[in-house]
Amino acid sequence: MATLKHRTSLLSVFVVVASSLMFSGGCGGPSTPSKPHFAFVTNGVASFWTIAAAGSRQAAKDLDVEVTVIMPDGLTDQTRKLEDLITRGIDGVAVSPINSKNQIDILNKVAASTNLITQDSDAAGSNRLAYIGMDNYEAGILCGKLVRDAIPDGGTVMLFIGRLDQENASLRRQGCIDGILDRTPDSSRRDPPGEILASDDNKYQILGTLTDRFDRAKSKANVEDTLTRHPDISALVGLFVYNPPAILEALERAGKLGEVEVIGFDEDDVTLQAIQDGNTAGTVVQDPYRYGYESIRMLAGLHAGDRSVLPEGGFTNVPPRQIDRDNLQEFWKTLKEQTAPQ
Repeated sequence: MATLKHRTSLLSVFVVVASSLMFSGGCGGPSTPSKPHFAFVTNGVASFWTIAAAGSRQAAKDLDVEVTVIMPDGLTDQTRKLEDLITRGIDGVAVSPINSKNQIDILNKVAASTNLITQDSDAAGSNRLAYIGMDNYEAGILCGKLVRDAIPDGGTVMLFIGRLDQENASLRRQGCIDGILDRTPDSSRRDPPGEILASDDNKYQILGTLTDRFDRAKSKANVEDTLTRHPDISALVGLFVYNPPAILEALERAGKLGEVEVIGFDEDDVTLQAIQDGNTAGTVVQDPYRYGYESIRMLAGLHAGDRSVLPEGGFTNVPPRQIDRDNLQEFWKTLKEQTAPQ
């Protein structure tokens, strides 16, 4: 899958450029002191965040403000970047916490110095003002239903995800499990990642959940190991944006592309192309572009003293969608328009 390697290389270049632009005008050109300056902080490097960054920059352009997009390399780097934002006196921060339970202190420090909102993944125990995202448990259930549709006669399934200490990831995985096993919904349930789980009628078996800590090589190695240990596996589910492309690459190398059902999450071009080609049953998508746009719109309003931009209950719900061959083209067309160079 040369396309995947090319996209990964481009993302790496993007992060270097984004870092070099920090506090020098993330939207292009020298920073204007009179303009409010906001930070949009991701939880890693992925095509998902490239889409979100495009939304944040469009909002900055529309509202005549500055935005810097920061893509950290792990928990320690994200914490360090947040501390730097406090020191530099940023006018507002929208962050996707990597580990909200262990980042409460730094998040509250940010909240004490400027307006703080979370996006994509929440930190409800912090002093953030609002969360922009989706209900990840419900999104997981949608993904689980795609699995059942792909293998209606049942079968064995393996789940792949970056990490489980991230709140959105934990909820998404659990929703997917409950959707596959057709359980009564309960977002507080947490099944151990290494435990084999089965539906009441024993038609569906989830063999486990493998994590990769955002390591792309590990992500593909997890799939390769699964194919070796379970050669007759029925379906592979990738729950982070880069997992479905890794699954597809491993299947292609093993000569099993089209033989094992693939169900994805998010809207990487490789995943969407695989849906079109018939090699992926479907994917559940968020709206990262809107995450980016709404984050900057909300921070700009708060900076201007307009608290009416805060959603009721502190949650701006951006519902997820199932994408399959029936609605792929319309969705992909919109996505390309949103991310086209300006």
